[in-house]
Amino acid sequence: MLDLIKAYENYLAKVKQASANTIGSYIRDIRQFSEWLDVDVLDASQQNISVYLHYMEQDGRSAATVSRTLASLKNFYAYLVSSGFCEKTPVTDIHVSRGEKKLPQILTGREIELLLSQPICVDAKGFRDKAMLEVMYATGMRVSELINLDIDDFNLEQGVIKCASAKKTRSIPLYPAALRALHMYVRDVRESMLADVSERALFVNINGSRMSRQGFWKILKHYQESAHIEKEITPHTLRHSFAVHLLENGADLDSLQELMGHCDISSTQVYTQMINNKLKSVYEKCHPKA
Repeated sequence: MLDLIKAYENYLAKVKQASANTIGSYIRDIRQFSEWLDVDVLDASQQNISVYLHYMEQDGRSAATVSRTLASLKNFYAYLVSSGFCEKTPVTDIHVSRGEKKLPQILTGREIELLLSQPICVDAKGFRDKAMLEVMYATGMRVSELINLDIDDFNLEQGVIKCASAKKTRSIPLYPAALRALHMYVRDVRESMLADVSERALFVNINGSRMSRQGFWKILKHYQESAHIEKEITPHTLRHSFAVHLLENGADLDSLQELMGHCDISSTQVYTQMINNKLKSVYEKCHPKA
């Protein structure tokens, strides 16, 4: 069983080129299912999977978690069939409730200004934090993309930063304040923070090595609190805010899709729905006949 999971993990990484987060979620779901199962995973039936998903629901797991687990098992068994480990998949005609899909939360322009003004550039940490926050809002990057940036990805002369995801690479322009903050960090601070001069990471932690997801999350939460912003802010909140603010100011969907690195335009269209909902709310609140 462990060999099958390891083979599938290698397949996801090398063939599908899935992100580390996607791989981690899939493998975790499969391992939890295999530990619950009282037969070999190759002998699992449709009923086994249905009962397991029902067990998850009764155990209080969210609709999103149950739905993701079903997707994980469906993809896993499709791999086992295509690789010749089993003849047919047991994941057929199984449906679960996806639950109500919540639209992502965004920050207002005023809240963005408050957040970006929090880092005080009087020491290395302040310069670094200012640069990271500005780059996140300037580019709409995923946090995984931000922490994987290398020093060579920043082009000061062109005013752009190169961002590589699992399937494509894109160059994103930086607005003047973000460009200035990043330039000051690189020029005056980064080298003094390095533990090893051969380190290529653009953003490093206080130990001089590449910044982690958890490290950036803690930094963001600190500045949320210091700005007294009551909304729950995650790195993805800045990405969502970037998208909505661009659309509100006239960006077209195709350009936004390219900037955000979406493979499917439907992922970008959700932000149009957010703007439409906002306009409807304003209309109903402000129109004298509404």
